[in-house]
Amino acid sequence: MRKGLFALAAVGLLATGSIAACGDDSSSDSGSTGSDSSAKGKVGVILPDTKSSQRWGTDDPKFLKAAFDAAGIQVDIQNAQGDKTQFQTIADGMISSGVKVLMIVNLDSGTGKAVLDKAKAAGIATIDYDRLTLNGGADYYVSFDNVKVGELQGQGLVDCLTANKAVKPVVAELNGSPTDNNATLFAQGYNSVLDPKYADGTFVKGPNQDVPDWDNAQAGTIFEQMLTSNKNIKGVLAANDGLGNAAISILKKNKLNGQVPVTGQDATVQGLQNILAGDQCMTVYKAIKKEADAASELAIAIASGKKPTTATGTTTDPESKKEVPSVLLVPQAITKENVKDVIADGFVTKDAICTADFAKACTAAGIS
Repeated sequence: MRKGLFALAAVGLLATGSIAACGDDSSSDSGSTGSDSSAKGKVGVILPDTKSSQRWGTDDPKFLKAAFDAAGIQVDIQNAQGDKTQFQTIADGMISSGVKVLMIVNLDSGTGKAVLDKAKAAGIATIDYDRLTLNGGADYYVSFDNVKVGELQGQGLVDCLTANKAVKPVVAELNGSPTDNNATLFAQGYNSVLDPKYADGTFVKGPNQDVPDWDNAQAGTIFEQMLTSNKNIKGVLAANDGLGNAAISILKKNKLNGQVPVTGQDATVQGLQNILAGDQCMTVYKAIKKEADAASELAIAIASGKKPTTATGTTTDPESKKEVPSVLLVPQAITKENVKDVIADGFVTKDAICTADFAKACTAAGIS
């Protein structure tokens, strides 16, 4: 499905400053509508929701706005709050306001393609951010090596089950949203690690289900049904920290937390605390600032009338077969042993992680 995967050690612009997290709109201007000279060179960014991961409400808008502000480029950052109609309404407003670049994180490929098609018809450059819009035809794609993310999750679960000396453990899989191409890539990655274990009888393949829209509440219901039907579940491959925490909540309810390894992704505060508490096996850290900087650098170049040079590889759209110029960053596995790396990188703070309930665990993990 992909080719040209590569590491990007650093990206050009250094984002500076910070902003308060915002819900529906974190525009650096007043969100003006109508075409006028002030809109020239403006960039529009549509984020998907604030429920599936904390990043969309806090991290990405902060890092993106800082990068655009540092470059003196107007940016309008809005969040669709999981509503496909609102996603399209936001896009229509941005297009009519005369943005020169539109960057989106799609809610699904159908909605995303409709928006990208409108932007292209208006002569606006397009960037798929974090998620590839299948058959969408974006000009650029910026993300992480998402198959590698899945591989790290799969290997993390293998390592934890091996450390537990689990004998033929039943593994449940809580996959991401079926409408998110990233979820497909994550599953491709972790199944490439787990399938051989199932095939040789080392592990037993247990219940496997997608979680619509990455909805954490649904994930809890789904996992409770899994555990009710199969009391022998000894490992949970959860595709992100939110789904992982949903599973952990059910395990706590059944006094099984800490006994059943659970994976995650995104290195959220909650996920890292779960790791320190021994309730979560691992997470995957994606340096969102680097992703935001890489996408911003592309958009800033286009908005400034320059040819972007930072896309140094391509990703094959599995539907259209088009080669999309891409920047793919390298993810990192995080366990209790290296939670401090995420703090050292500035993604989260010690104060956020090491609250009173986790102070002792932080000290034990060498976080000082």
